Parts: sequence; C-alpha cells; structure tokens
Amino acid sequence: MAGEDHLKFMRRCLELASKAEGLTYPNPLVGSVIVHEGKIIGEGYHMKAGSRHAEVVAIESVHDRSLLSSSTLYVNLEPCSHYGKTPPCADRIIDEGIPVVVAGATDTSAKVSGKGFARLREAGCRVITGIANDECRFINRRFFAVNEKKLPYIVLKWAQSADGFIGRDREKRMTDGPLWITGSSERILVHKWRATEQAILVGGETVRSDNPKLNVREWTGTNPIRLILSGSGDLPSDLAMNELIGPQVVFTFFPEKVKIAGSVVVKLNKNEPSAIQVLDYLYKWGIQSLFIEGGAAVLNHFISLGLWNEARIFHGYEVLGNGVKAPGFEGRLIREQEFSKSKLEIFVRDD
Repeated sequence: MAGEDHLKFMRRCLELASKAEGLTYPNPLVGSVIVHEGKIIGEGYHMKAGSRHAEVVAIESVHDRSLLSSSTLYVNLEPCSHYGKTPPCADRIIDEGIPVVVAGATDTSAKVSGKGFARLREAGCRVITGIANDECRFINRRFFAVNEKKLPYIVLKWAQSADGFIGRDREKRMTDGPLWITGSSERILVHKWRATEQAILVGGETVRSDNPKLNVREWTGTNPIRLILSGSGDLPSDLAMNELIGPQVVFTFFPEKVKIAGSVVVKLNKNEPSAIQVLDYLYKWGIQSLFIEGGAAVLNHFISLGLWNEARIFHGYEVLGNGVKAPGFEGRLIREQEFSKSKLEIFVRDD
C-alpha cells in the first residue's frame, strides 16, 4: 500500500505543479503535499520565479504545525539546497522537523544535483526518491533540456490535410490568405500552448503569406518572444506582430535588408546550420523552450538535424489534392485527441 500511496500523493504534486505551467521560468514546475496519517494536511505549488517555493507554501498551509514532526512531505522535484531569491527548501524542511521526504525526480541543475537530498539525509531525514520519476521529469522537460543538454526544449506544431498537405502552393497562399485545416477548439488549444512556451518561431515565407501575430489571443497568458527565421531578410515592414508589446527577433543572413522597427536582428553565418545558431542564441539568452509553428521549410530544417523533442500534429479531415507536403519524421506517439474537424497526435523523440 505504501507504494500506491506514494504514487497517489506524487500525482497530486504534479497536478498542483501544472497549475503554473508557463509562469515559473526560469524555475521548474513544482508541487508539494504534506501527509499525516494518510491524509493531506497541507499543499502548495510554486507560482512564479521569486515567489515562495512549493515546499514552503505547503508547510505554511498546515494549520496545526505540531503535526509536521510526524508527517511526510511529497514533492515532484528534489528540494533546493542553495540560496537564490528564496532560502533553501531543504533547510526549511529540516527546521520544521519533517522526518520523511518523498521526492520524484532529481534536480540535475548545477546548483542542486543531489545536494538537496544529501542535506536532508545528513540532518537525519529519511528520503525516498524516484517516485513517478518519468512523469516528474516530463512535467519539467524544458527545465531538464536546458540544464542537461544546453538546448531549449523544442516543440513542433502543424496541421495537415487528410491527404498530407500542410498548406496551399505558394501562389495560392499569397492570394488566398491562410488555410484553416482545424476548427476554433484547436485554435484555442494552440493559443494555450503558446502561453506555456517562452519563444515562438516561424519562417519568412509564413510571415509573407499569412502575416501572423504569434500571440496569445484565445487564452489568458504571456505572449511568447516572437522569432522569425528568414535567410533573405526580405520581410514586409508592416507586420501584424509589430502592433504587439514584447520582444521580436529576426534571424537572417542579410540584416541590412530587415526594415522592421523595434526588432532585434541577429546575423547568421553560413558556416553552420541556421537552426543550431538560433538554438545557441536562445540558450545564451536563458530561453528554455521554443515553439515552432512553421512553415514547412523551417520544420523540415529542424527535423533533418534531429533538433526537436515533441511534435504536435493536427490531422484534418478534408482533402486538398495538392499543395505543400507535410514534414516527415519518426517519433513515439504519446497522446491522441479527437476534435470536430481534426485529430491531434502528439509524438516525442526518444534520444
């Protein structure tokens, strides 16, 4: 029963942690519950960088603090052991006399990396680790990608017709405007996704034909940093995204051609793939996640280099007959969802 209880309470930690998705950068998503004699007596989650950590929120939510000395604290990520904007959580757990800590994943960042567990054990706390480890790592996949691989976590997204086309041919795109393969429910979901990622990327062709805003309109959340990858730098100056507040960055071989007021322009070199240069800049800027919405050339460029972690694909039910072929790739299916106008499939790339 203990193992089942550990899993039950750990999944409550994950449920709590997910409430702050997209809000805690650069910090991870963390939830915590405190259990006394099989019942939750306190819980909390980290809401944003600089605010109280999940363990502290959970501890301070307990009405009868005398129960802490005979309780178990659950948390989906190793408690921190260093001073940042807040004191170490490991020290607070020790000071409160909590005898048992059950944790999910190890925090592999350089500042923690097992030091939190070691600090607790040194103080006589019983520490149980690895509960729902895969789930605990997945919820913080962006955090782990940056700390372990020195790369942002990369999510690809596109919609394709029933016969495998991602859009119309170039001439029709320029004259007919955007092609909607999906319905309103899917578009709301995409805006929710945008709010959870730090940066969003499209290619120059998509900008010229669709003039997207790349913001969060159908959901409440923070707009991602807008990125354009345009080798030629040939972009309209009156973009719809110019009306928005927030950073906008153009990656190009010809920065002198970019005439978009207020944009940061990054010059690419031709000695290494553009995708690698973009990701290197994002890592140096502290960006943990990148959401790539197209077009086909940009998607295929990242896929060909193996530079992606997750692919979210809407399969529409209508047939186009011709157009731009959807990217090809290999991945492991982890989720499916039906909509009125499409079917969503989510894949991950196994290293």
